[in-house]
Amino acid sequence: MGILTDDMKRVVGQQRIGFVATVCPDGTPNLSPKGTAAVWDDDHLLFADLASPVTMDNLRHNPSVEINLVDLFSRKGYRFKGNAHIVDKEKEPELHEEIFQAYENGRRGVHQVRLPARAYVLIKVERALPLVSPAYLPGVAEMETRQTWAEYWAGVHQDRMELLEKGR
Repeated sequence: MGILTDDMKRVVGQQRIGFVATVCPDGTPNLSPKGTAAVWDDDHLLFADLASPVTMDNLRHNPSVEINLVDLFSRKGYRFKGNAHIVDKEKEPELHEEIFQAYENGRRGVHQVRLPARAYVLIKVERALPLVSPAYLPGVAEMETRQTWAEYWAGVHQDRMELLEKGR
């Protein structure tokens, strides 16, 4: 059994946006949104390099990485720390093709992404910890938290739709 639990895999599989933290050459952090995070196996996560020149440059200098994925409605998720391995088409053509096919066809539970990836990043997860919002501190139940945030995001969506309609 690997480090990734069934619930961790569920959260990664359900979320369509996560945040990847890398270390810049000057030692400062870089945080970048990623919409391609996926579980590769019991010990590895994965994301595609679609338009991530700073993230990729940072990983070439320092493979330390953290990826956070949180359900916006439950306000719960996980933080995964580990080391990244850049899967380059020229250096590892078989693995690159296997990952490409997973994204192209939705294989291995990887959600489909049909955008051209420059490379893929395979993260060996060394540490995985839960993330829980302070919204739970006063003893609020998960269903109540989900309802609150579902209503909030529905309102944001409605406001945005009204603005778009006015812009026509």
